[in-house]
Amino acid sequence: MPTKTDNAVFPPAELREIVHEVVELLKDRGETISCGETAAGGLISAAILSVPGASAVYKGGLTLYTLESRLAFGGWTQEQIDNFTGPSIYCVLGLAEHLRGQLKSTYAVAESGSAGPSNWGKTDNMKAGYVALAVASSAGCVEREIETGLVDRDANMVRFAAEALRLVKDVIAADMARFSGWLNC
Repeated sequence: MPTKTDNAVFPPAELREIVHEVVELLKDRGETISCGETAAGGLISAAILSVPGASAVYKGGLTLYTLESRLAFGGWTQEQIDNFTGPSIYCVLGLAEHLRGQLKSTYAVAESGSAGPSNWGKTDNMKAGYVALAVASSAGCVEREIETGLVDRDANMVRFAAEALRLVKDVIAADMARFSGWLNC
């Protein structure tokens, strides 16, 4: 019987604690999540699905790596494709809202970035290590931009997934704080 080695353990160490926290919060609250990913390549979804009981909270996800896939499945228009200037808050806000609406999830997280190792443009959003994140919920959308300063593709992909999950946790915590007083009415 094969044994796990350090390099075969999934999810990566940086994701383990945060993904368990997010899944437990969602399960405890009876809520769901969907994921739209580009540069993370499906790591957010895979990390969520690695947690036992994930089927109670995970509605689905898309890895939309190409512009064509965003047009076909991400709710993008041809005008958005024609005017695309790289990963941005604008891109992920629309994707998160689209996924949440299509999959009827409580939350939808979306990310778009540049994992590296090379830069594919001169603007900050096209440099390795940049990611735009958004979480959509019934309360609206929250976004965050991160620059890791790294050019290592694998490390950036894991970091993008971890930061996306941290944003989800922050949004859930804000929702909990916002609605906790309602129970005392």
